[in-house]
Amino acid sequence: MSFSAVTKNELARVTCEQGCCKLAELSALAKLDGSIQISDRQVSLKIVNENAAVARKVFTLLRDLFDVQTEVQAEKKIKLRKNNVYMVQVSFQPKTMEILTTLGLLNKRGNFGQGIKSEFIRRDCCRRSYLRGAFLGGGSVSSPEAAYHLEIITTNEVHAGDIAVLIRRFGLAAKISRRKNWNVVYLKESEQIVNFLSIIGAHTALLEFENARIYKDMRNQVNRLVNCETANLNKMVDAALRQLESIKFVARHLGLERLPASLRQVAEARLAHPDISLRELGDMMNPQLGKSGINHRMRRIEEIAEKLRKHRGNPVQNKS
Repeated sequence: MSFSAVTKNELARVTCEQGCCKLAELSALAKLDGSIQISDRQVSLKIVNENAAVARKVFTLLRDLFDVQTEVQAEKKIKLRKNNVYMVQVSFQPKTMEILTTLGLLNKRGNFGQGIKSEFIRRDCCRRSYLRGAFLGGGSVSSPEAAYHLEIITTNEVHAGDIAVLIRRFGLAAKISRRKNWNVVYLKESEQIVNFLSIIGAHTALLEFENARIYKDMRNQVNRLVNCETANLNKMVDAALRQLESIKFVARHLGLERLPASLRQVAEARLAHPDISLRELGDMMNPQLGKSGINHRMRRIEEIAEKLRKHRGNPVQNKS
């Protein structure tokens, strides 16, 4: 089961005590998943969702708020062998028009409602409920193990703008983009997603998200440290090989005994211990030398080797 499905299952179990919050949540669900059916001058409402728990919540909210006769159907998606879709339908009856206008799907003039009805977002609890309904109806969140991305999609551009504004009222940087025929309201940063999950009441999903995020951050940090150590080790090995080559070249064509005593001591120590670091070489000197002192003497030996190569007509090879 995807992280989105787990989150929606949790949110579907969140119950509102106040009628205003129930209306706000149901309005968001209806606007994102609902469609108005007109046949022979009879109007009905159909709300479709792929999550069974969400469909049950729609059924419960309609029953609690309007005490209306409702039909629930499940259909198997043939395309791409996807899961069932669940349809909650309010057929034509005396309360149908009342439901459509109350939820903001139709305005008082009978035109389709575009944005969020102001009465649904006057109180903080209602704003949270509306965003919960919007996520249940058109939202998804990526698993934090893969990426940080939460979005709510709608075909209604005005509604997308209202949802983005509503999210921003909680201090989150919601943005909008177009994806084919969809308007996508999204959050990208992990902390923003965590805060949004807290706002809509997905506290268990929030904890799972945080645990996965902490594990992912620690793993990335360990990888960075390992990569850094590996890079440093490679540099140290390359430098040691280059130093050994220069020392051996000087030994063959000049003789280490002709080097100054300070350089000869370092050269002989490197030949005897080709795998140790410059700091460890410095500890072996008498008197002891620091890393910079050893590095300076090694550079002098390499310069001598380079001069000998030029003198013998051998080009200096670039060992990058």
